[in-house]
Amino acid sequence: MKRILLLLPLYLFAVLPSSAQSWVDKAAKSVFTLKTFTADGTMIASSNGFYIGTDGEAVSSYTPFINAQRAVIIDAQGKEQPVEEILGANETYDVVKFRVAARKTLPLPIASTAANGTEVWLLPYAVKKTPACIKGTVTQAEVFQNTYQYYTLQLTAEENHISCPVLNGQGEVIGIIQPAASNQKETSYAVSARFAADLKITGLSMNESSLKKITMTKALPDTQDDALLALFLASSSMTDSQYSNYVERFIQKFPRLAEGYINRARIRTARKDFSGAEEDMEQALSVAENKEDTHYQYAQLIYQKEVYQHDQPYSGWSFDKAYQEAQEAYNINPQPVYRQQQAQIRYAQGQYAEAFNIYEELTHSDLRSADIFYAASMCKAQLKDTDQQIALLDSAVNMFSRPYVKTAAPYLLARAQALYNAGRYRPAVNDYNEYGELMAAQLNAPFYYQRELAEVGGHLYQQALNDIDKAIELSPSEPLYYAEKASLQVRVGKHQDAIATAQQLIRLSPDFSDGYLFLGLAQCLTDQKAEGIQNLTKAKDLGNEQAQALIDKYAK
Repeated sequence: MKRILLLLPLYLFAVLPSSAQSWVDKAAKSVFTLKTFTADGTMIASSNGFYIGTDGEAVSSYTPFINAQRAVIIDAQGKEQPVEEILGANETYDVVKFRVAARKTLPLPIASTAANGTEVWLLPYAVKKTPACIKGTVTQAEVFQNTYQYYTLQLTAEENHISCPVLNGQGEVIGIIQPAASNQKETSYAVSARFAADLKITGLSMNESSLKKITMTKALPDTQDDALLALFLASSSMTDSQYSNYVERFIQKFPRLAEGYINRARIRTARKDFSGAEEDMEQALSVAENKEDTHYQYAQLIYQKEVYQHDQPYSGWSFDKAYQEAQEAYNINPQPVYRQQQAQIRYAQGQYAEAFNIYEELTHSDLRSADIFYAASMCKAQLKDTDQQIALLDSAVNMFSRPYVKTAAPYLLARAQALYNAGRYRPAVNDYNEYGELMAAQLNAPFYYQRELAEVGGHLYQQALNDIDKAIELSPSEPLYYAEKASLQVRVGKHQDAIATAQQLIRLSPDFSDGYLFLGLAQCLTDQKAEGIQNLTKAKDLGNEQAQALIDKYAK
């Protein structure tokens, strides 16, 4: 035992080279251990890492951060610091860059590269003592991404050395120790420390799979353009609480950008904090460079609140206030889109004639489109001007040429419905057919039912029978479709088929009076009057208003 104790100091001295004496003590203060945790405090993993900046910037392994809700580092003095935010990540090379709460940190200087044959030293983590450096040599430096190096080292690293720094003789870190790829313990691998240090969050980082797997707070990009793009993407990629926190940090970092206040106003509006949202929009107007767009956003916020939260009155906001904001935008920059917003507001107010006049004006502007014609047609529909409604839908459809593309489908469907409502059944069927060809993969039971109604109106009975069968196939538990089928079968003289369909309907929905109505009617038409009258009486007892007239007719 004494022999082992005497040899241990000699081992430490052997692995701590004299050339490193000038920097090893200082460098050791930059290395720490890292621990990550789930939301309930269960530890996920432990690794190492080191500082690369003076403001808490550090790097470590990426893997421990996957699904982590919280992380801490324990520095060389044994002091614990929480990880505040993620600054960048790369899953392929298993590195992450982050910031800890500590400030005035001591970073390791980063070397640009290291050539084959370079002597290097692995610097382990140690608490309040000089660590035992492990000597090695660069045996291969492979270039990736045209700039960085992935090193193969003749160096023995243990599992507890993962993410420790590898330094050259000048005390500059060249790489980060990676997990071993083989059982050859004397061979180790390290990824360029410069690569890890260059990681950053950009405007598109919200879509990176590596960052999506980390649920901890991510840093905002440093440039305004990137930050604005990230803010836009964050709204659809974060939970409500995460997004709210992100907006608050955006405002702190970019207090002169209106977009932060606009987005917070939307959040506050959703929470029914209308006075807070109003304050945010006024602040946005005070700092905005593009004031017309901010007035437009303000108008849109009020408009949506009045439409979707009309049961939550707020004295400062109204449709007229929204219209005023849209008018302010137009006064600053007379763009058609601001007039379109005014038309939408007037339509929501029920001022259909004024809304139509604006939409008609827009048909002669750069916004002339199928959507504008459709919006104008909706105004005419509310004004009960059916002929003008259909004429405007004609214009909407005519914005497309044959053969139609899918973008024409909504306007064909709208015209089909308008034609049906006007009693122009066969033209309606033509539009339903055009729509059906374009949207074949998305057609549902209500579509086939609606087209069947138009086909019945146009006396296209076989097509109608085919469509009602398709509706039943797609929605076999809907009683209405069986009732429609039985009615149609009676109309075309298929009385036995109508009896079978009505019986299906009764089994499906025994309290639905139409089943007994059509069963009774079909029986009366096939000389089964006693049974028919009995079923018509049952329909009457269930509240069917047509049953008595049929009883009177066939009971004679």
